[in-house]
Amino acid sequence: MAHTTISGGHNKKEKKLSLTQIVIRILFLTIGAMLTAAGLELFLVPNKLLDGGIVGVSIILSHLTGWSLGVFIFLLNLPFFFLGYKQIGKTFAISTLYAITVLSVGTTLLHPVPAVVKEPLLITIFGGAIVGIGVGLVIRAGGTMDGTEIMSILLNNKVPFSVGEIVMIFNFFIFAVAGFIFTWESAMYSFVAYFIAFKMIDLILVGLDESKAVWIISDDYKEIGEAINDRLGRGVTYLNAEGAYTGEPRKVVFCVITRVEEAKLKEVVMKIDPNAFLSFGNVSEVRGGHHRKKDIH
Repeated sequence: MAHTTISGGHNKKEKKLSLTQIVIRILFLTIGAMLTAAGLELFLVPNKLLDGGIVGVSIILSHLTGWSLGVFIFLLNLPFFFLGYKQIGKTFAISTLYAITVLSVGTTLLHPVPAVVKEPLLITIFGGAIVGIGVGLVIRAGGTMDGTEIMSILLNNKVPFSVGEIVMIFNFFIFAVAGFIFTWESAMYSFVAYFIAFKMIDLILVGLDESKAVWIISDDYKEIGEAINDRLGRGVTYLNAEGAYTGEPRKVVFCVITRVEEAKLKEVVMKIDPNAFLSFGNVSEVRGGHHRKKDIH
């Protein structure tokens, strides 16, 4: 399952993790990899449905040769792991190798277990969701289980495509091949399962309580900032800016809110300045800061 969000990167000096952090990371990597194995072997693979990336290629090769899916997942990912070691950093590399190993072993152990359901729609929905949750947990723990992302990063500087576009082209090719080897119905169901998995990964990484960054430009910036602080219980920062057309200095009110607070913030700002400029952006993670959230009123 290729997902185009890679965290990590090669740092000259990585901070050592505490024992508690290591245990939690191993736990998440193990649960995530085993959930992915369950989604594959109990839902998708027995019903000739694919996942994307190297896992999708492994499923096709396993079907054609009769060899274990776990063997192909492990062997096909290894070259990308070694090629991309310097790109992804030591901690990320170790986490990735561990997750791939658990996934390979998990698919092998679960292979003899019969498929849970036979209804195509249920297989597609639940299989994709379980795989997505598993992959999301692994990525959140600092690893990945698919060399497609690493391959895309290595190719990014050599071809006129972004990492996301390379992954998309690769997966399109896999699903097209699946249409010839299995059936076009299987290929289409596989694409739906892949889409569901992709959305579940986002849900695991971002969470239901998605944060939003807000930029507000207004002459009444001081009153707006105080109102946000008082009414929403959110800390604000005043940024210095300059109008490109007028050259006049302006103040920008910046803050981070949750998705459910967006409507309240708009209401607060519009009451003070109906002509205020507002811009919202999605934020996947917020850390740091010392302002404690107060109740909305």
